[in-house]
Amino acid sequence: MIEIETQGRDVQMKETDTSPARSERRDAAANRQRILDAALRLFEQHGVEAVSMNQIASEAQVGPGTLYRRYKNKSELCLDLIRDSADLLFEEYESYLEQHRMEPAQEQLKYFIRLFIRFREKKSQLLIGVEDSSQTNRPKSRASSPIYNELNKIFVSLFDKMAASETLSADSDSVFKADMLQMVLSRDFYSIQRDVRGLSPESIFEQICFMFHL
Repeated sequence: MIEIETQGRDVQMKETDTSPARSERRDAAANRQRILDAALRLFEQHGVEAVSMNQIASEAQVGPGTLYRRYKNKSELCLDLIRDSADLLFEEYESYLEQHRMEPAQEQLKYFIRLFIRFREKKSQLLIGVEDSSQTNRPKSRASSPIYNELNKIFVSLFDKMAASETLSADSDSVFKADMLQMVLSRDFYSIQRDVRGLSPESIFEQICFMFHL
């Protein structure tokens, strides 16, 4: 045992902590990293939709039970993979707001739409996984996604500001408009415009601005 004194109190510390709880936490962290690394390799090789949870478990060399205890489905796994990038997206928007507080709300909204389209282009495969929950009620599942919730709060707030400044009609439903905008930016609609209609990200942005009178 090693004894140290901190602020007048004797504190005892073990030289090494070999408790079962500490070892279990280390094992869980190692398993999580193996799962994430394996999933990313498979997603890059085959695409998110073509990869099964069993394939991920096999590639990570963990049992299916270990995988499903941590992630109920690919949506949760993809959310974990994309979390840091999503945090950076929202941090970049907050940084922009700090420097452009006095800009009209519609300009702030245009900036964020452009930011999200860029994010969607870079992280398209993982966003497919986040939006494609294995639960049967996909709209309800998508609406409970942390990324969806954060987007919705931003959009509703900006539409509210536009209504307050009379850029939009005071009778305009900000929640409805926010939901509509998110549907336009969702995987299903966006991929049709991008892959079927052949629109560029910039053209999609321009059409969104036209549709929502920005």
